[in-house]
Amino acid sequence: MSLVRVHNFSVSLDGYGTGEGQALETPFGHAGSRLMEWAFETRTFREMGLHGTTAGSHGVDEAFASNWATGIGAEIMGRNKFGPQRGPWADEKWKGWWGENPVFHTPVVVLTHHPRPALEMEGGTTFHFLDADPATALAKARELAGGGDVRIGGGVDTVRQFLRADLIDRMHIVLVPILLGRGERLWDGLEALEERFTIASTPSPAGVTHLTFERRHR
Repeated sequence: MSLVRVHNFSVSLDGYGTGEGQALETPFGHAGSRLMEWAFETRTFREMGLHGTTAGSHGVDEAFASNWATGIGAEIMGRNKFGPQRGPWADEKWKGWWGENPVFHTPVVVLTHHPRPALEMEGGTTFHFLDADPATALAKARELAGGGDVRIGGGVDTVRQFLRADLIDRMHIVLVPILLGRGERLWDGLEALEERFTIASTPSPAGVTHLTFERRHR
């Protein structure tokens, strides 16, 4: 069966995956860009057009960042990752943060209590809006993935829901040496999570630590 994976998911030293006050102008709230600065110099992020135009680095951070798309057939993300609007859709003009040709190039399941028609974009990305629990959403994503793996893209609450449901097989968490103090914490309610995974750590010259979680045999 296809694997369920998390990649390039950054958290602060105090466990926050996003800051307080997420809005159109501040996708990560008061954290600003600090959680993702480690990735901005990598070739993977430069090639996605997300930061800068030069070729980018080939070091430790790139080695981890580049794994995000290999073998992926579909993504699942939460409503808060798709956009800043909450509650019923005021309209359906919002098409995500990524422009007309989003970086995913696969089907994407967006979890929301307010479904809307599927949104087909350039480059092979189609957003499917679904009101479902993690297991049901995963079944839909696997159907769309055509045998490929499913990436849980975030945000914080979505990753936490899938961890609570024990549905994640591999996970890459980037520990960033900052303290946010407020926002959304990833690890709340996940006591003894380490018992489910084999965990390895790799330090980076950029100051972050890459943590990899590999699911132990069930």
